Amino acid sequence: MSLKKVSIIIIIILLIDQISKIYIKTNFSLVDRPIQILSWFEIVFVENDGMAWGAKLSDFFTFISDKSAKLILTLFRIVAVTAIGFWLVDVIKKEKSKTLIFAIAIIFAGALGNIIDSVFYGILFGDSTFEVATFLPEGGGYAEVFHGKVVDMLHFPIWSGRLPGWLPLIGGKSFSFFDPVFNVADVAISTGIGILIVFNKKAFKESSKSEISHSELHNNLA
Repeated sequence: MSLKKVSIIIIIILLIDQISKIYIKTNFSLVDRPIQILSWFEIVFVENDGMAWGAKLSDFFTFISDKSAKLILTLFRIVAVTAIGFWLVDVIKKEKSKTLIFAIAIIFAGALGNIIDSVFYGILFGDSTFEVATFLPEGGGYAEVFHGKVVDMLHFPIWSGRLPGWLPLIGGKSFSFFDPVFNVADVAISTGIGILIVFNKKAFKESSKSEISHSELHNNLA
């Protein structure tokens, strides 16, 4: 897969991700009721201040303040996406399998999409707690650079109810599937990781020009 095709894939994912986030951020407040699209799908505006599933770094390291934890997490994300970017360039140069290149490309696009939120949204948008945020507010944004919150909006409450009483430990308790609210960038990351897991052999299969040339040489000599 060429660098041009990979770049197009990344740009498309970033555009869809950022357009959807900006639309939600400038049309909804955090107290607005969810908009039900289907019985199992709704749009709900949530801002994620930390890691996956709404966790925070400060939840695990109590001696770190929320502000410092947010900065550390954002910097870690930048380092991680930089490493993924170098990995992507490397597999393209070495002409690895299309499956591997595509998976890394969408993981990179998703990670970059969420980093844009973390780095810039705090200074670009006003607060969304009780009102719809404004873009580039006169009084400044809701946070400093590197302290922005990731915008999530996709929620799939596929099933909710009470679990059967015969189940050990969790029987009789209320349960819902699927609770997390996420965004297009998260979908890209999860899909890329899923491809690497499910199609592991195909993704990491060695396919080089030398193998092709040897095959062609054999055919020509036969």
